[in-house]
Amino acid sequence: MSDPNAFAQPASPADASSKKIACGITGIIVGGFGVHRFLLGDNTGGLIRLAITVVTCGLGSIIGLVEGIIYLTKSDEEFYQTYMVEKKAWF
Repeated sequence: MSDPNAFAQPASPADASSKKIACGITGIIVGGFGVHRFLLGDNTGGLIRLAITVVTCGLGSIIGLVEGIIYLTKSDEEFYQTYMVEKKAWF
């Protein structure tokens, strides 16, 4: 019998590097649309960032830019622990 929580496990630390780069670049380029949060599996966070961008007429996209830069400056291990295991939602 398989473990029902097996599917809830985050990606392995080996996948963190490629995920970090993808999330960082999309956060910088299209962060206002919340794409980087959707890539991390945080649909609620992605929708919130999209709503903020719409309500602020685009100024809210600065949040995505900042998050993208933060993602790229973290080490792979720190990114994995913070955003894939702990699922930190803001910055």
